[in-house]
Amino acid sequence: MRFFIGLILWFILLALCWPLALLVVFIWLILLPFQLLGFAIGGIFKLVTAILMFPFRVAGMTAKR
Repeated sequence: MRFFIGLILWFILLALCWPLALLVVFIWLILLPFQLLGFAIGGIFKLVTAILMFPFRVAGMTAKR
């Protein structure tokens, strides 16, 4: 739902001021690799945390979520 609202707002911006809308798309394309990198690093941290906490979860020493 949030994606569609953003898309509709972008189309309104495109209709009202197309150079600004194209600038927004250009900036988004530049920042996209950093978002993907942040997603990958977050996943690596979750994996390392899961690996380190696994023995404690098996032994029942941590609260289950």
